[in-house]
Amino acid sequence: MNRWLSKFLDHPGYRNATLSSALCIIIGIAFVDWRVEPYISIGFLYLIPILLVSACLPRAPIIGIALICAILQEVFAHLPERERIIRLAFSSIGFVATGLFVSELLRNQRRILQYTVELKRSMQLRQDAEGQLQLLVATSPAAIVTIDASGGILVANDAARQLFAAGDDEVEGQSISRYLPTLQAAVKNQPTQVFRTSLQCRGQRSNGDSFLAGIWLSSYTTIGGPRFTAIIADLSDDLVTRGASSMDYTLRNTSILVSGMAHEVRNVVSAMQVIHKNLSHFSELPASEDFRALDSLIQSLDKISTIEPRDPSTSISLVRLPDILDELRVLVDNAYIDSGIVVQWSFPDLLPLVRADRFGLVQVFLNLASNSKRAMHSSDRKELRVSVTRKSDTNCVLIHFADTGTGIDAPEKLFRPFKPGTGVAGFGLYVSRTIMRSFGGDLVYEPSNEGCCFTVVLPTPGSVESVRG
Repeated sequence: MNRWLSKFLDHPGYRNATLSSALCIIIGIAFVDWRVEPYISIGFLYLIPILLVSACLPRAPIIGIALICAILQEVFAHLPERERIIRLAFSSIGFVATGLFVSELLRNQRRILQYTVELKRSMQLRQDAEGQLQLLVATSPAAIVTIDASGGILVANDAARQLFAAGDDEVEGQSISRYLPTLQAAVKNQPTQVFRTSLQCRGQRSNGDSFLAGIWLSSYTTIGGPRFTAIIADLSDDLVTRGASSMDYTLRNTSILVSGMAHEVRNVVSAMQVIHKNLSHFSELPASEDFRALDSLIQSLDKISTIEPRDPSTSISLVRLPDILDELRVLVDNAYIDSGIVVQWSFPDLLPLVRADRFGLVQVFLNLASNSKRAMHSSDRKELRVSVTRKSDTNCVLIHFADTGTGIDAPEKLFRPFKPGTGVAGFGLYVSRTIMRSFGGDLVYEPSNEGCCFTVVLPTPGSVESVRG
């Protein structure tokens, strides 16, 4: 009803009708006041039009109309003239005060109505937001709990109950130390400070099983004290996967290095055998025991060099190159953020599937990026360009890593891990090229006028359609 009344008072049609009615009433009161007997006045009825215009006019016009009504009362009423000034002053004050009081009263009522509407709307929006938040928490696959300052669990969703293996037990009301002791310590160490952090720690389920927990924790203040919201994820499977991948590639890289060392040892043994044969022509040396012992050592070393470890099998599959390049971009940009190196990325819109091992390919890319970073450490111009081209005639994709570093002084020594002057880069390039060749690709060096450029060659099955990057 109040909202309808407020809209009615603010309607332009009501404003015009009210002003017309007030004018007619003023004229009517003045005429009647002029026609009645002397010493009798109905001027108090001027309050009616003043009340009407107070509902639709601002303060200044209300004051003006009130003063006009006071003057009309004195002009048309047949009252004693000796008291005219006093009557005019009092009637003016009364009419003006009444008009302003009613105007302010109606204005405050409109404000209250507007505030009430806004308050109801904000309450409805907050209820909708709370409902959506409760639905999000309840249906979230991640475990979400709310904790008080003492470590007691106030709210826990279904995912938290499943993570803690609570079964039919109520998680709410229990201490978080039962499941995550480290989180309990973090909550107690900072009971009043508003903060956001993440951590990994050991968790324990109700049945006693342990798991690796990844926790994202934030705090906020309420009337009842500080509160903490924790999003918890079980990282046990990721830990096992990372451990298995790390062990697999440790064994594979070790096998590659041992194979390379065996190859170099065979070269040394061949040279030693040639020298030994040449020395055997001297008649005095074959009869020497030390010479025979040297021959025995050469033969033993030759046998050792022929025993090569078996390369672990490489998991080759069809992988999406855009996904790997996006992952590489995140890793490289974060690693180069404080180095002053500008990284330029150039990828076509369409990239094909490639035959590779995802983890091994990322390791090769990171090794090339790290080598470029070291090469540009003392350069005035630091720029790394990573571009991708496709060779349709050979069903290959080429990924180029070109930098503005110091360049390569002896390209013929590249990919030789046990030659003088290669250092750590020689080991990394040798292992990277071997990894690429293990799934049919290659790693080649391309001469460049500035810095150096390495190209990763990836095979693509001809029957596989391109996918959008």
